[in-house]
Amino acid sequence: MNYWLMKSEPDAYSIDHLAVQKKQIDHWDGIRNYQARNFIRDDMMMGDLAFFYHSSCEIPAIVGIIEIVSSAYPDYTAFDPAEKYYDPKSDINNPRWFMVDVFLKRKFRHHVSLKAIRTETELQDMRLVQKGNRLSILPITKREWNHILMMEN
Repeated sequence: MNYWLMKSEPDAYSIDHLAVQKKQIDHWDGIRNYQARNFIRDDMMMGDLAFFYHSSCEIPAIVGIIEIVSSAYPDYTAFDPAEKYYDPKSDINNPRWFMVDVFLKRKFRHHVSLKAIRTETELQDMRLVQKGNRLSILPITKREWNHILMMEN
């Protein structure tokens, strides 16, 4: 199993948006960075777990856990000019962008803020706290995963 951190701006799509979806499942679309795309396309597998992270907000924080419930498939929003994430260079026969479906496992009782994560010696190597790392999807280690779960409690 792989572990991930998946970022979303809560005013665009929050954990509460996912919570009200049918069966609490939705697609994770709009990834327009090649490295993040490669994580989705090449490395994410059904059954992997991810932290849902609210970014670009007053208190950036991990707010819950989601599960990857599909294999990667073409991000159809790239093909539709009416969509926010339309990419005129993306070809339906050779897709450039991919997405996965995610399921809300649970919301955190206590959010784990970026500020709190930065204070943890055990998490100093976590990609989230590295300077210049702005990817919307990041792999995390099992040790980092377990430490953050401990911080929630």
